Amino acid sequence: MNNAMPWYKQAMTAFFSHCWLKAFGIPMLIGVFFVAYFYLLRNPAYPITVMSLTALDRLISFQPLALPLYISIWVYVSLPPALLTTRRELKFYAMDLGLTCLTGLIVFYFWPNTVPIGDIDWALSPAVGLLKDLDAAGNACPSLHVATAAFSCLWLGHRLRRIGTPRWVLALNWLWFVGICYSTLATRQHVVVDVLAGLVLGLTAGWLSLRWRGVGHGHGHAQHP
Repeated sequence: MNNAMPWYKQAMTAFFSHCWLKAFGIPMLIGVFFVAYFYLLRNPAYPITVMSLTALDRLISFQPLALPLYISIWVYVSLPPALLTTRRELKFYAMDLGLTCLTGLIVFYFWPNTVPIGDIDWALSPAVGLLKDLDAAGNACPSLHVATAAFSCLWLGHRLRRIGTPRWVLALNWLWFVGICYSTLATRQHVVVDVLAGLVLGLTAGWLSLRWRGVGHGHGHAQHP
């Protein structure tokens, strides 16, 4: 990609690169994940563990207005692959993110867990209540919401640096990521232990992915048909 081109034009060029593969591939991967996720959620193989609250959990109040941030994960995790320009990078991204999710699913199979039942009247927050009905706040630790956001944050930051984005865009990436992490606690979908475990999983997987794949270090620059 031409580094003399403004970063926003590079981003648009990348967005339309292999656009059909991205348009069908990303939703398909998300769909496969949800099939496995909800199967384990509704068919636990072992007794379900209720996660413990920490002092920080008690300090963070329930905030239904954090729901849009929570849901924004689906836009956020779509940004890194949208900015990739080669099939090689797309393949590596999909494989490594898939392995990250698979790790979480394996944990959920052998150690089903859930967040404690709170004393919140969900009827007063129908949107969050609907989320609770769909997700049931199970398969909580590690938080794959946080893990996939952390993985995406590292890949997105890497890609943004490659196209020369200004610092405020890089800062926005991290602010969005932190906001998503906060939203998992503020909507009572997760507790602090879940978030910390998700951070360890996602940041480790993202760092290893970028390091092992050699993305951005002399590899993967040639366009593939």
